[in-house]
Amino acid sequence: MFTIGCHLSSAKGYLHMAKTAVSIDANTFQFFTRNPRGGRAKAIDPKDVAAYAAYAPEHGITRILAHAPYTLNPASDKQQTRDFALMVLAEDLGRMEETPHQLYNMHPGSATGQTHEAAIAKIADALNQSLLPHQTTTLLLETMAGKGSEIGGTFEELVAIIAQVDLADHVGVCLDTCHVWDAGYDIAGDLDGVVEEFDRVIGLERLRAIHLNDSQNARGSHKDRHARIGEGEIGLAALAAVTNHPKLRDLPFYLETPNPELSGFAEEIAALREMHVG
Repeated sequence: MFTIGCHLSSAKGYLHMAKTAVSIDANTFQFFTRNPRGGRAKAIDPKDVAAYAAYAPEHGITRILAHAPYTLNPASDKQQTRDFALMVLAEDLGRMEETPHQLYNMHPGSATGQTHEAAIAKIADALNQSLLPHQTTTLLLETMAGKGSEIGGTFEELVAIIAQVDLADHVGVCLDTCHVWDAGYDIAGDLDGVVEEFDRVIGLERLRAIHLNDSQNARGSHKDRHARIGEGEIGLAALAAVTNHPKLRDLPFYLETPNPELSGFAEEIAALREMHVG
């Protein structure tokens, strides 16, 4: 089954997100756990979760992806910033157990004046403080564009984090097509080669989700500017090929494209479904 959806507002709860996804022919969705710039998370309504749990499987929704706030930076050398990251991780991972066996995605962080090695060690330490054996959630480290001092612009940096995590079986990767393209990986001209490199460096068993985004910039630009599907430098055909790749096709795909209206996501989903094989 082709599992595709987009990022939705969580303001009205889980059931509303699920119904919104169904309205645009999606069978999954992504949402922020709190304001993307940080702050307090809205209390979860048990009745809403129960209504969602009854509705979702009847409409083919079995997988959802939560996204941590952008301000999360466990790599920081500033204690206040690290304390905030640890607080958010603890809260969010605890809240994720209201919808068990799902996915929680985070940007690894930025080195901000440190060596990348030191920053990677701090990220792993934060995960070691946050991940617990009983948790059913899989935490995903997102591939990044390598902008500035970002960690995660190479597959090697992600596997270096995972190698230092005690509960590594709780950790996976979310591949963002715009980010890896901007980082220099040629997913349009050599998708097989990129998939093989990911498998060699990290292992495809770690790949649990894909952010399907076009890019406004040339490959290797390290800029991270998303474009609508088919309106960027990667192109519709190449992104459809990602969804049809035999080693990727069974993963859930999430659009994070610049659509001011929900109808824009519906158009993209329709175009990708039309090009999906099987």
